Amino acid sequence: MNSNQKTIEALNILLADYHMHYQKLWNFHWNITGPHFFELHVKFEELYEEAKLKIDEIAERILTLRGKPISNFSSYLSTSNIKESDINLRDQEMVSAVLEDHEVLLKQLKLVTKTADNANDDGTLDITGTYIGELEKTSWMLNAWNQRN
Repeated sequence: MNSNQKTIEALNILLADYHMHYQKLWNFHWNITGPHFFELHVKFEELYEEAKLKIDEIAERILTLRGKPISNFSSYLSTSNIKESDINLRDQEMVSAVLEDHEVLLKQLKLVTKTADNANDDGTLDITGTYIGELEKTSWMLNAWNQRN
């Protein structure tokens, strides 16, 4: 068995989580309405563009570790810890859903970090450390926006 197998498995779950998060961000980008349309339409686009880059990096890391990234929607749906979202949410509900996804992503990132650390996999640790810091900062900002009332 590949010495990085546990890390590859954890990265594939993270890959599925990011795919579901990415799709949810598109959903929100397309379906946002109301007085915060312009700011959230742009913010959701920024977030799905960031998620798209991470999806590619995670898949490439899996390949670097000599694994195979999962790559079909049925696998994403069955593997991900993130579930689909309704298209009829209001702005604050959308932001709350993104924040909930961030918690799920952070939990999986920490699991990947643990498995990578056990395998002395510095390349994966470099990626997860960066992602954790970025998600924590984005979560702080979205939470601040969501507390505006």
